[in-house]
Amino acid sequence: MANKPTSVEVRAYQVGFGDCFLVSFVYPKKEKRHVLIDFGTTELPKGHKPSTHMPKIAQAIKNDCGGKLTAVVATHRHADHISGFATDGRSGHSGTTIAECKPKLVLQPWTEDPKAAKNAKKATANSNRSTRGFLASLTAMHQVAGAVERIVQSPPRSMSPATAKQLRFLGMDNIKNKSAVENLIQMGADATAVWAHHGSKAGLDRLLPGVKVRVLGPPDLTQTEKIKKMRSSDPDQFWQLVGASKSLRGLGGVDIGERATGRSRIPLPAEARWFCDRLSVMTNEQLLEIVRTLDDQMNNTSLILLFEVGNKKLLFPGDAQIENWSYALQDAPDAAATRKLLAGVDLYKVGHHGSRNATPKQLLWEGFSKRGAAKGRRLRTILSTMPGKHGTPSKKTEVPRKTLLKTLESETDLLNTNKLSKGALCHLTVIDV
Repeated sequence: MANKPTSVEVRAYQVGFGDCFLVSFVYPKKEKRHVLIDFGTTELPKGHKPSTHMPKIAQAIKNDCGGKLTAVVATHRHADHISGFATDGRSGHSGTTIAECKPKLVLQPWTEDPKAAKNAKKATANSNRSTRGFLASLTAMHQVAGAVERIVQSPPRSMSPATAKQLRFLGMDNIKNKSAVENLIQMGADATAVWAHHGSKAGLDRLLPGVKVRVLGPPDLTQTEKIKKMRSSDPDQFWQLVGASKSLRGLGGVDIGERATGRSRIPLPAEARWFCDRLSVMTNEQLLEIVRTLDDQMNNTSLILLFEVGNKKLLFPGDAQIENWSYALQDAPDAAATRKLLAGVDLYKVGHHGSRNATPKQLLWEGFSKRGAAKGRRLRTILSTMPGKHGTPSKKTEVPRKTLLKTLESETDLLNTNKLSKGALCHLTVIDV
């Protein structure tokens, strides 16, 4: 094999509201090495069901990679990024097909390390919440999301259909997908598993000759505690209560599953019971705001990867939010060098399906030197999204955000998976190196 690729193929698959990309590095004599970045959905185009559509995508991936994956990347745990890795009937066993491609490496953020979840060893010395506590809070989040999802199965009369729809969507996205998580862990155990944070090794350089892979996010808690918070009207309102305050530990409370549906009790960690006991008395707007905060919190654990191939740069940030970005571009010791590096990005996978706070305007967007450039040098962008599923235009939280979409269309060569022709499974973009 020659020591560097001659081109890069990027396939964006039609997974509705979700992410699924196959990045193929093409070497001389047509030898290729393939990296699958995410495989999930929470809403498919009309007429498609996950149990039948996701196996089709999995088989397309298997065909496109010749049955061999060099690596699998799961940027974070949200269902719209990992549900396709599940091996159960709900996914149509699509994850089994991916496992058959026997990836040599599985890359995930540090928050997914199963050993860290049991016995975390990294924590900021003066932190109000240890890394272990932070991971426990992420676990509690899935319990809360599950409780919310149960509420909207039989919503109260006061809850509008629009609010119930958004709560159902966000609740399902944040419920821990046990089958997908276990399959990712098993694939990593069968090969090499890497749990990364800002500045750590991705483990991909040795598998991809001539390709440099930088991990720009997420930071761990020894680097910054900003990922514990969300910049919103009331930052960290929920997370300073759940998992952070020792005074809440051990408090009882009626399980929301029992109160909302009459079902048998579902055990909750002590730090979540206090909150779940109050879900049923919250106003609909308060409940929606809390669940949005939970959703954003998990996005802050998303991997941000930069691939450098020759003089080309490809940026894949998953769903990274502003707090994740701000460390890499503002607070880290190498922030200035990172900003300079990202100025020359050739392909940008638009963060969080086009949400307003996943493409920071000043920190990131305005630094891209190739936006608005002449044809041939123009920044390429890929947006995997589905309108009408997340946020509301009246609050300027709709995804994709109208103003961002307009800018992407006018200043970049945009591929929007929502524009794929009916029946198309993917779109191929080729970048010559």
